[in-house]
Amino acid sequence: MRVAAGLLIAGAVSAGVVVAAWAQSSAQPATSRSAGSAPTPPAAAAAPAAAPAPAAPAAIKNTCANPDALGVGRVVEIDTTGGPGFGFEHFKQLDFLRDKEVVLTFDDGPWPVNTPAVLKALGEECTKAIFFPIGKHATYYPEILKQVATAGHTVGAHTWSHANLNNKKLSEQQQIDEIEKGYSAVKWAIGGAPAPFFRFPALQHPPTMVTYLGNRNVAIYSCDVDSFDFRAKNADKIVETVMGKLDKNGKGIILMHDFQKHTAEALPQLLRKLKAGGYKVVHMRAKAQLQTIASYDESLAKDSKLPTVSARPVSSVVQTVAE
Repeated sequence: MRVAAGLLIAGAVSAGVVVAAWAQSSAQPATSRSAGSAPTPPAAAAAPAAAPAPAAPAAIKNTCANPDALGVGRVVEIDTTGGPGFGFEHFKQLDFLRDKEVVLTFDDGPWPVNTPAVLKALGEECTKAIFFPIGKHATYYPEILKQVATAGHTVGAHTWSHANLNNKKLSEQQQIDEIEKGYSAVKWAIGGAPAPFFRFPALQHPPTMVTYLGNRNVAIYSCDVDSFDFRAKNADKIVETVMGKLDKNGKGIILMHDFQKHTAEALPQLLRKLKAGGYKVVHMRAKAQLQTIASYDESLAKDSKLPTVSARPVSSVVQTVAE
C-alpha cells in the first residue's frame, strides 16, 4: 500500500544504457550497447575494422495452452550497474519501452488468496510480471512467494516492513536495515537470490538511499501508470483507471498490488483489455542476481524465528482415526 509519491532529487541515479533485448516476437533486434570498433592494425590504417554485428535476439518460445493469450511480447535484460531508475513518475532518463508496451508490477505481497489469484490470472494469459514483496510478508507466506519465483516472474524487494524510508525519524542505518533485511527475507523465502530490483514504499526516494542502492548496483523502480488500486472500491475502477492512463500515455510501467483483493479480481479483465487494445507485455529481468549480505541472512534466521518444516515421517505425524 502506498500514499502520494514524494519527489526525487534529479540526477541521483547514474546514466547509461542498461537495457539489452533478450527476446522479442518481432524479427527486428532491439537497440542495446553499441559494439566498439577493434583497434586498427598498423599495416591497415586505411581501413578500420568494422564493428561486429549485434547478435539477433532469441525468439520467445510459445508453449502457451491459450492460443489467444496476451503472452510476452519482449524480454529485456537489465544491467543494474550504478543503480538505474525506471518509471517516468520519477526517472526520465531511460525511455526503453516502445509504443503499446507495458511492464506489469505488483507490490506488497505475498498474501493469501490475492497473490495466488494474481498468479492464476497471469498464468492463464501466459504473461510475466515483476513482484516487489515486503520482507515480513515473505516470512509469513514463503510458499506463496516461492510459487511466484517458480512461475518465472521477476522477484525484487520492497523493504522489510514497508517503512517509509523518507521518514526523518529513521536513521541512515535503519533505512539500510529495512532494505537489506527485506532482501534477505526474499532470498530465504524463494530459496535463491532475488533480482537487484527495488521499489521504495510510497515511492518516497531519500537521496542517501538512492545513492546506497546505486553503490549496491540495484535498479530502482517508480512507475508510469499508477493503478491506485488501494483506493479503488471495486475491480472495474482499477481497470478503468489503468486503461484510461494507458490510452493517454501509450505505454508504461504499471503499478499494482497483489496484496489487494480488488486487484486480484480486476486482473483477468485488465489483461484481456490489454490484449484487445494491442498492448504487449515486456518482461524485465536482471543480468545478474543480488548478492545478499551474510549478516542480514544470519540475523533474519536467528531473530525472526522463521518457521521450519518438520522432518518427521508421515506415519508419526498423520494417523487415520476415522473414515
